[in-house]
Amino acid sequence: MTRPTAPPATVEELRRAVLADPTGAGPGSPTATAVFWLHHGTRLSGGNTTYLNQYLLVRSGGSFGACAVEDGETDPALCRQYTGAPLSTLLGEDVPRPLRLAALDALLAEASPHREDPAAEPVALPRGTPEERARARDTAIAGLLDIPEGAKVALIGVVNPLVAAIRDRGGVCLPCDFNLRTTQWQEPVTDSMDEVLGCADAVVATGMTLGNGSFDTILGRCRERGVPLVVYAQSGSAVARAFLGNGVTALSAEPFPFSQFSAEPTVLYRYRATA
Repeated sequence: MTRPTAPPATVEELRRAVLADPTGAGPGSPTATAVFWLHHGTRLSGGNTTYLNQYLLVRSGGSFGACAVEDGETDPALCRQYTGAPLSTLLGEDVPRPLRLAALDALLAEASPHREDPAAEPVALPRGTPEERARARDTAIAGLLDIPEGAKVALIGVVNPLVAAIRDRGGVCLPCDFNLRTTQWQEPVTDSMDEVLGCADAVVATGMTLGNGSFDTILGRCRERGVPLVVYAQSGSAVARAFLGNGVTALSAEPFPFSQFSAEPTVLYRYRATA
């Protein structure tokens, strides 16, 4: 398939454009070779937060699509039900949103793999401990921020090393998360996006916002206010790429398998909007 030529305004608009593309998810579309569910816990050394992460993943051809899900949001039986189905089926309106997002991500990634995208800047994460690799990853993400000293940066989806990396860039972090109440340094974390989106000079948002439906709100507010939006995406990295230059200023794309699953060198891909 080809990427939609007109820039999408929302994730739903992108899904419909892909379904309407006769070379993409129409008749004869690729199938989901594998649909699987993955969950794990992580607690970095010196931290007081245990991150409990769950993902729905779809493999098609040489690519994976991913979507993070909240606890209890998905049923692993979906893996049996949809493995082997056409991706067009997984993109249907009656399919749970996380699975639709993972299928859309797989389709877009297979059409244009990050490793082959001329706009992508590969960034090698070093061999090392989880803490070393997390710091390297989050430093690379914060490096996409072009902000003056003292700028207020809304961080929607809190990862403690990224809070530190934003500070190192001279930013004042405004953390927002649906699950965490404090950072590693006992700073309060709000659960209200409106609270931080209304006053931030820049926004950094996780790809999980694609799966929980809040991405369109963030995207719209950043467009309205003319505020830079950086997305760091394990979930929906190819989906987020479709919004570069149309609300998304920069993107750190980390396709599956993610950096936390290896101690060996891995690669993420940074993008900057050209318009």
